[in-house]
Amino acid sequence: MSSEPTHLRWRKSTFSGGNGGQCVEVAESPDGSRFVRDTKDKSKVPHYFTAPEWAAFVLGVKAGEFD
Repeated sequence: MSSEPTHLRWRKSTFSGGNGGQCVEVAESPDGSRFVRDTKDKSKVPHYFTAPEWAAFVLGVKAGEFD
C-alpha cells in the first residue's frame, strides 16, 4: 500500500510541542501498518510502514538505537 487511506485518525506525539512545528503524526491502519507524515506539509504522501517494520522501529527506539 502506498497511498493514504482517507479514513485514518492521525495522532501527534506528546513530545511534539513548542519546537517550531517540527512534528510528525502517525496513523494506524486496521491491518496494523502505520502511516507517518510531517505536520508542516500534509500535502505530501505519508511514509508507509508495514506492521513488522513498525514493530522493529519501536523496539529500536526503546533500545536507544536512535539517541
